[in-house]
Amino acid sequence: MYRIASKKNLNPTVTQMEIEAPLVANKALPGQFIILRVDEAGERIPLTVAGTDKDRGTVKIIFQIVGATTELLNHKNEGEFIQDFVGPLGVPTHTEGIGKVCIVGGGVGCAIAMPVAQAFHAQGAEVTSIIGFRSKDLLILEDEFRACSDRLIVMTDDGSYARHGNVTVPLKEMLEAGETFDMIITIGPLIMMKFVTLTAKPFGVPVTVSMNPIMIDGTGMCGGCRLTLVQDGKRVTKFACVDGPDFNGYEVDFDEAMSRGRMYFDFERRAHDAACNLLKGTNA
Repeated sequence: MYRIASKKNLNPTVTQMEIEAPLVANKALPGQFIILRVDEAGERIPLTVAGTDKDRGTVKIIFQIVGATTELLNHKNEGEFIQDFVGPLGVPTHTEGIGKVCIVGGGVGCAIAMPVAQAFHAQGAEVTSIIGFRSKDLLILEDEFRACSDRLIVMTDDGSYARHGNVTVPLKEMLEAGETFDMIITIGPLIMMKFVTLTAKPFGVPVTVSMNPIMIDGTGMCGGCRLTLVQDGKRVTKFACVDGPDFNGYEVDFDEAMSRGRMYFDFERRAHDAACNLLKGTNA
């Protein structure tokens, strides 16, 4: 059993928790993830490590309430326990030898992008961060990004805060103005990562994308995170949780990945609603 050391609501649908897991905290690196179960009968879900505190032995996770398990997890409070917390898993984000990087995060993907930006900052790289949200109400982690970025640009789709527009707008402006980066790392919805990659392509800047959004069981056994890469004209199958989650954005077949992701939408919604009804009955 793993104790919840702290809990904080970042916005109406996104929650941050710190879990006491000293062995995981001691080894986890940016880009890696854990697998947890809320209770003994619960499903296993992967969540990216959003930070660690080795002295306290805690691991930070940030999750959006989208399905049954995240709904159940969100009903746990500080001081309570979850059943399993296993990791770290996945290949860490490559940070060595990169002196100037642009981090592009969207929505809850910023929870994954933040420790990556912090790692680059800690090693002395010049960090430009672009973070985007649908509206001001959904903004998360602005202060944390500001602390580890040489330059931070915040975007909202509806213009309710900071700059109006999506994350590709300032990225394109910088690249067209002659700005250069050793690497662009983008983490967020698949459609966002697709267009960040397309924006960077004419300028030849390497792009790394994090395919966490398509992971399901975190081991490759379910096949739900199958990913098609186009390498030297050949289509190659990889698994996001085993071979990634980071990949060369120019090789990813985003359209196929998005099509597969839509297959699970109705199932997740029904499971979420069933969990909510069960919790209401428990609280009655």
